[in-house]
Amino acid sequence: MKYIVSKVSKAVLLGAVLLGPVGCKDFLDEQAPSNLTPDNFYTIPDHAEAALASVYADMRFMGDGAGIFSSNWQLLEALTGTSTTETAQNSDLNNLYGLVHDGNTIHVVNYWNGLYKVIAQANQVLDRVPGITPMDAAQKTKILGEARFLRANAYFMAVRLWGDIPLILKPQTASSEDFQPSRTPQDAIYKQIVDDLVAAEAAGLAWTDVSGRVNLAAVKTLLSKVYLTMAGFPLSKGATHYKLAADKALEVITYANANPTAIGLFTSYEDVHKESTENRLEHLFMLQYNTLVAGNPMDNMYPNFKPVTYNGPSGTGSTVPTPSFYASYETGDLRAKDQGYFYSTYFTNGNGAPFALGANYIFKHFNRTANGTSGVAGTRQNNLNVPQIRYAETLLIYAEAQNEVGAPTQAAYDALKKVRDRAGLTTPALGTYTQATFREAVWRERWHELCYEQITWFDMVRLRKVYNEKTNGFDNFVGHVNLSSNQPLQEKHLLLPLGKQEMLNNPNLKPQNPGYPN
Repeated sequence: MKYIVSKVSKAVLLGAVLLGPVGCKDFLDEQAPSNLTPDNFYTIPDHAEAALASVYADMRFMGDGAGIFSSNWQLLEALTGTSTTETAQNSDLNNLYGLVHDGNTIHVVNYWNGLYKVIAQANQVLDRVPGITPMDAAQKTKILGEARFLRANAYFMAVRLWGDIPLILKPQTASSEDFQPSRTPQDAIYKQIVDDLVAAEAAGLAWTDVSGRVNLAAVKTLLSKVYLTMAGFPLSKGATHYKLAADKALEVITYANANPTAIGLFTSYEDVHKESTENRLEHLFMLQYNTLVAGNPMDNMYPNFKPVTYNGPSGTGSTVPTPSFYASYETGDLRAKDQGYFYSTYFTNGNGAPFALGANYIFKHFNRTANGTSGVAGTRQNNLNVPQIRYAETLLIYAEAQNEVGAPTQAAYDALKKVRDRAGLTTPALGTYTQATFREAVWRERWHELCYEQITWFDMVRLRKVYNEKTNGFDNFVGHVNLSSNQPLQEKHLLLPLGKQEMLNNPNLKPQNPGYPN
């Protein structure tokens, strides 16, 4: 793997540098600010808070650029077959759409590096913060719980993308014994993920947190999602873990039912992508964006060479819905209504006369505040957060897992129905479902509700099934033809290749994942 040696971020060190009048000799004898290290930095509680903030900040790698007209997050969208491109000007992105990506594909390389940087920063916090004295015990426990959630989340993404991966739990230096780590079996990776999340559950976190920090609802939902994944492929732990997933999701649902102003579904799809609703109600966990530090990176998602923002005819059009996926929504589904999760009309330059776009585009990440809306000019400051865990997913995790425990129950049906009710859809009576038909109903709802949120690809891998837009059913993963490229998925696509440079730097990562060139 790339030798990412964990270090305190520049932003953290800046606040630690003390300036004062010194003579020439004193200056020459002083330790340079760049020589600040974890050993002389982690000394007060403020250092712990600042170091944790750097872990949160590093999670934003998902929105970083990946060459012309592309961002890292497109790795998990291009492969699904639910989107295509209007530009075709980025060869790496084209390779993802065409299912011919390899260890040189920039999105693959950037995701590996980004996830392991998050892990490295979290390891630094978990290793150094316990030694800070004096420090309030509750504050320390909370910070460590947040760090363990962030590490678990990074490992959860990595293990699903590459399978067996290095398990690194301590800060690394060039002299570390395991500086060239081997890959660890997936079972052990998942055990660590569960251990981290169980510890985060016990860290005294609030159920919700409008500041955007990790909260108990997010921890429990992620843990339920981990159990759901472990129940499916490749671990295939089955009924025991479906039960664990259902029970953990139910804890969040039970709290939401008792506290409907704290956790629940938004009444409008507009609220899913509105600055004023960030970190609230349905948004259990989000990547935080503010233009003073980092602006929202989703400009490759909604601009489409049409004058939909203050910039006029601009944008990239590098991720647009396939017509077949858009057409697969049920008649009357409010998500498919213009300016629901998609849009086919907007206002010239963001706030002028309405016009037709000539096709349907993704609206889920569109920020009216920044880009403008009818008669209201945009601020040009895109501070919209990017959702990572929504309560809608909690409901669908519970519905799926509870059904797998035996059969669709009233509670599982109610969870599914809440999601469909908001979409304006009629849900058949509980008695009309079998376990098999209810299973596919929940899967279908996941495709339509959670699209373009970096979730669909992971569903395809854990289920070994892919939604077929033409038949409204589900195909086996291997052999399913992505209508975005008319290319069939192969067995090798269940995992990504390891980066070529990573394997050159660290021969202990061999062998390459099956089906990819060494």
